[in-house]
Amino acid sequence: MKRIFEIDENFKVETFTAHADAVFYDPRKEPFAIYGVKYDNGRFRRMPEEVARSVSEGVLFLHSNTAGGRLRFRTDSPYIIINSKMSGVCHMPHFTFEGIAGFDIYVDGEYARSFIPNADMENGYESTAELGESKMRDVTIHFPLYANVDFLSVGVSREAAVLPGSRYRDIPPVVYYGSSITQGGCASRPGNAYENVLSRRLDVDHVNLGFSGNAKGEEAITDYISSLDMSVLVMDYDHNAPDVEHLERTHEKMFLNIRAKRPKLPVIMMSRPVFTLTPDEVRRREVVRRTCENAVSAGDKNVAFIDGPALMADAGNDGTVDNCHPNDLGFFSMANAVCPVLKRFLDAYVG
Repeated sequence: MKRIFEIDENFKVETFTAHADAVFYDPRKEPFAIYGVKYDNGRFRRMPEEVARSVSEGVLFLHSNTAGGRLRFRTDSPYIIINSKMSGVCHMPHFTFEGIAGFDIYVDGEYARSFIPNADMENGYESTAELGESKMRDVTIHFPLYANVDFLSVGVSREAAVLPGSRYRDIPPVVYYGSSITQGGCASRPGNAYENVLSRRLDVDHVNLGFSGNAKGEEAITDYISSLDMSVLVMDYDHNAPDVEHLERTHEKMFLNIRAKRPKLPVIMMSRPVFTLTPDEVRRREVVRRTCENAVSAGDKNVAFIDGPALMADAGNDGTVDNCHPNDLGFFSMANAVCPVLKRFLDAYVG
């Protein structure tokens, strides 16, 4: 049986380089800057391994998926190559492999192309982005959403300069805590996850603590989040609460525990992004809304509630891949809803 790229060559994915003059660099070293993940014990991780282990087996499995990871630098190379070694690649039928295990490259703030793995990739791949003429560019590379990156090197022309990239605004990162949607399921490519969209729009660093099916407001994760240097916290774990009763037991408790340690931290609370509300979803939404309203009644001016249906207002019934996980339109809609609220808090940030 023929494969599609034998019929239509536009679908062919090259996962090797023909550039004999390429020089490879370790992106963990200057002048490169890595955001959203740190390298430890053989792979990039979104949080310390020992903390993940203390939360749950699920968080331990998922914490080294590199959702929200970014690499920034400047170069005048006419091409960029990545060479990766990967593990823990989460194959799913309703999620593009590019979103799961691909890397996106943005040049001067605009999408340029993606480093796309072959469909049968298991342990990593090499891929080249041809950029055209040699000129200085600001480069941001978004890491995969649902795969571990154990090794990464970046190749450029031997004649090219490699310089520090643009820095984000001089404020601490935004921290997002939540479900598979927070982790990025099911964006077609990493750059389209709503946190990555907002990071580019608002020029702000962020940390993605979305744990697919495993964000349940545990005390260990609450304590860890409370310890982070952050400008804003977004609480978005409605989907992973097993039932309304669990949400009632944990949501306000989690917020109050964080508030006790971080009395001025802006906190955005979101109910699950939906385009229609079932009776169960109405009850869940009211739990999240009540946490926010109780805080406001107590005089807290650094909280905001975003209603789940508002998150999908610009997408409607076309915003998901499975009536749950957003597609790119759904994530675009989420970014539109969160952006003005987040921008207000960021603009008022005083440290």
